[in-house]
Amino acid sequence: MMRFTGITFDPNFKQNTEKNFTKAQKFIDSEVLRLSNPYVPVASHTMRKSGILGTVIGSGVVEYIAPYAKQQYYTNAGRGKEGLNRTIGTKGLRGPFWFERMKADHKGEIEKKAKDNFT
Repeated sequence: MMRFTGITFDPNFKQNTEKNFTKAQKFIDSEVLRLSNPYVPVASHTMRKSGILGTVIGSGVVEYIAPYAKQQYYTNAGRGKEGLNRTIGTKGLRGPFWFERMKADHKGEIEKKAKDNFT
């Protein structure tokens, strides 16, 4: 006969796991802001600053709080100096859907760094 008595965890397991999760979430939030910066439309850097001011690092929510952020996210033409759709000179990354485009370019990098540093 075999008797199963259960699994015993380290008494600090929950605390350590939550601590690592919190560190990982802070890292991911910071990386999203940092890596999104080259994609965010810029006139006076107010939009970028609104992301920093509107985000509580570690909350899992990155929020741009400028009054025009939503409109810019969906409708920016990307024709500025470093714009995605600039017709003259060098094209850049700035324009609409900056988070989605950053994520397409850097998702694997963020995941790998988080996994390597916090697991």
